[in-house]
Amino acid sequence: MSAQRAGGAVDLRVAGMSRLSSVDWPGKLVSTVFLQGCPWDCFYCHNPALIDPRTAGTLPWSKVWQHLTRRVGLLDGVVFSGGEPTMQHALPDAVAAVRGLGFGVGLHTGGAYPSRLESLLPKLDWIGLDIKATSANYEQVVGRPGASDRAWQSLGMIIAEQQRRGDDAPLGLEVRTTVHSAAVDEHDLDELSARLAEAGVRTWALQRFRDTGTRDVLPRVTAPGRRVDLDGVDDDRFEQVIRR
Repeated sequence: MSAQRAGGAVDLRVAGMSRLSSVDWPGKLVSTVFLQGCPWDCFYCHNPALIDPRTAGTLPWSKVWQHLTRRVGLLDGVVFSGGEPTMQHALPDAVAAVRGLGFGVGLHTGGAYPSRLESLLPKLDWIGLDIKATSANYEQVVGRPGASDRAWQSLGMIIAEQQRRGDDAPLGLEVRTTVHSAAVDEHDLDELSARLAEAGVRTWALQRFRDTGTRDVLPRVTAPGRRVDLDGVDDDRFEQVIRR
């Protein structure tokens, strides 16, 4: 990979890569690049090893690039995931490099850095945005203050970008909520449903908590979780409600 094509992407701290995925961008075949570092500490995090931003990457960008150049015409796109990918200042260069190969670009984000996300929006084709809880419960979930305001600000920016583009160059969006009873219950889901629909969200994915990859003792959770009933969510508020 030439220095010109790499740009600042060589500074990206890559924690791993899924060479072929059909689930990280619904309806697309992609490679998913997992980036190190996250400012939040969600109690149900499935990738806790990726939280520490001081940890070095384990896969050089040159290896990612080598793989992608061999998959041109075979994959639909590349998804940047994490961790929180917008935490890394090298992400815009990596996105530009990937687009230069002709791939679509997807992003998994919790919306922790609205201003960085805003500058990326024109270069993205699809976003999976986590809205983790009602505002009252956000800090309990992520372990950090102020997260709710950042996430909802990011959502507003994405919706505005969708409206600006219209149907000519659509920006796909799936809002995801992980359902653990210490994060959201039936009442919270109803509140979230109303607020998300009012904001203009069309696709909402409800993902049941699974303990695969999580810490043995969940931070800030003192009681066993119970199974939250998802059937009471009003599907009519959205074009699509996905239950996973």
